[in-house]
Amino acid sequence: MADRTQRSIVVEAPAEQVMAVIADLGRYPEWVSAAKSVDVLEVGPDGRAGTARFVLDAGVVKDTYVLRYSWRADGRAVSWTLLEGELQKAQDGSYELTDQPGGGTRVVYELTVDLNIPMIGMFKRKAEKVITDTALKELKKRVEG
Repeated sequence: MADRTQRSIVVEAPAEQVMAVIADLGRYPEWVSAAKSVDVLEVGPDGRAGTARFVLDAGVVKDTYVLRYSWRADGRAVSWTLLEGELQKAQDGSYELTDQPGGGTRVVYELTVDLNIPMIGMFKRKAEKVITDTALKELKKRVEG
């Protein structure tokens, strides 16, 4: 698998509030522009999503896929991996939250996607950068809004 794309942003809210928005997968279509639907398929023992099905429509890119989630016990990180997808053959990602001096939370988003269709690495990394930048901006707007 290719190198991961990593981006970060500071959200002016406590980490618990940021993670609450990240963890509420069923509400993603309200604030994630490309998410048309998200269905939690399994709930883990901590009450958070164990697996979820996403229907994505980002214009030229449309996909339906299932992710398996792993939530860190301290509530400061979540990671996921692709179980099945139409366009994707692999996806690994994570959010990690750290408190910032003087308030706020730094959100680090890492993402690697591998597609079933060939794509030049430069274009794939550019797409991952756009995806991560957009996701972080939409998260910040949702939490701070």
